[in-house]
Amino acid sequence: MIFDLHNSSVCAKADTKGGELVSLLGADGIERIWGGDPAYWSGRNPILFPIIGSLKDGKTVLKGKSYEMGRHGFARRSEFTPVEIAEDRVVLELRENEETLRQYPYRFVLRVTHALVENGFATTFAVNNPGDEPLPFCVGGHTAFRCPLRESERFEDYQLLFDETETASSLRLNAEGNLMHGERFPVLENTKCYALDHRVFDERDTLIFDSLQSRGVELRHRESGHGVRIEFEDYPMFAVWTKPNGNAPYLCLEPWQGCAAVDNESGRFEDKPCCVILQPGQEKRFTYTVKIL
Repeated sequence: MIFDLHNSSVCAKADTKGGELVSLLGADGIERIWGGDPAYWSGRNPILFPIIGSLKDGKTVLKGKSYEMGRHGFARRSEFTPVEIAEDRVVLELRENEETLRQYPYRFVLRVTHALVENGFATTFAVNNPGDEPLPFCVGGHTAFRCPLRESERFEDYQLLFDETETASSLRLNAEGNLMHGERFPVLENTKCYALDHRVFDERDTLIFDSLQSRGVELRHRESGHGVRIEFEDYPMFAVWTKPNGNAPYLCLEPWQGCAAVDNESGRFEDKPCCVILQPGQEKRFTYTVKIL
């Protein structure tokens, strides 16, 4: 089910399949969110829950038993239930069911709020533990933005502008999509600006930052300045990705609470980097905001 949202400055669409915000139009009528062309990548704005990235050997240990789960978890393929609908916001909910319990043996409530703001939207993930035992989880966003926005432009005409001057390296992934313990590569050196180049993603796949000072990043055309800004105060990690080896016309900006498995980790879910553990009755909220430039 698709919900149309609007306020005085933007129009958007939210889909109960995956709980995603799948469209964002500003006053200029230009679509900002990637449309999910399977020729490149069928995803658009998936919700990452209860894991981010890949598990080690596709498995993890929960309650002393081994469970299998696909990359980025099951929320992205789940049907959410609308629990609140208004002109400018929608709240979509996912709870445990027979399918999720086969992969993740916990009761949970994941509520996703997409609320329009001036020239953009705010997405909030609220995770609640209705059970009687601790609930371990990771959660994150994966919003894909069209890049370039206009036919006359190139991907390389755009850059990332960080709020703070950064010296930051990226964690390194292996061929299985796991983080390589102790392995990094340099990305930012005393700068706020990072010029986009498909060749970087062809070689590295994903830029994964775990030590940024910035709590906001802008994806901007170098000359006109148009693009989008994302703010992610609630998240310790931030990733940047586009499909390698295909000159894909989009860029994903991803705030993460959690990350892929590390190649030398124990396999216990609770040992995953940035894993959150909620006690019974607790709730934790994570918000990121996107604005059109």
